[in-house]
Amino acid sequence: MSLTQPVGSDHQLARLLQIGIVLEEVVEARATKHAEATGTDLDPAVGELLEHASTESAEHRRRLEALVDDLEAETVPFEEIQMLVEAQYEADEDFDGVLYDQLCNEETAYKFYDDLIAAVEASDTTFGIDRDRLLSVLREIREEEAEGVEDVTDLMEERQ
Repeated sequence: MSLTQPVGSDHQLARLLQIGIVLEEVVEARATKHAEATGTDLDPAVGELLEHASTESAEHRRRLEALVDDLEAETVPFEEIQMLVEAQYEADEDFDGVLYDQLCNEETAYKFYDDLIAAVEASDTTFGIDRDRLLSVLREIREEEAEGVEDVTDLMEERQ
């Protein structure tokens, strides 16, 4: 399975959407972990950014799960998808600094959605869900990820 080729089936689309779900879980878990690890020492602006990232990721995950449910396609076990995400997107890597880690997470998610949109747009497959709705949801999530990258970058620049 590659995002460099058009999406060819509901099964492949469901699998790719599941990868998005796991990426969102990674972003949410890492943001929560950083907030808890730094506790009261956390800069309020960073804490707000992490809380927003966690909440936004949970909402993205909910929207992606709704797409998968509507596809009614056979899904892949969570553990298999999680291994794919870790292998392809280095989701298990540890980065120096809370903001750098958050930036890497946001950029990875943005790139994934950008590639997925391109793969869906390049496909001439008729999916089990409305293509316009699918692309609309993915574009909205991609835009929110782009805003997250910008927010983290702005905060990093303020700290220099």
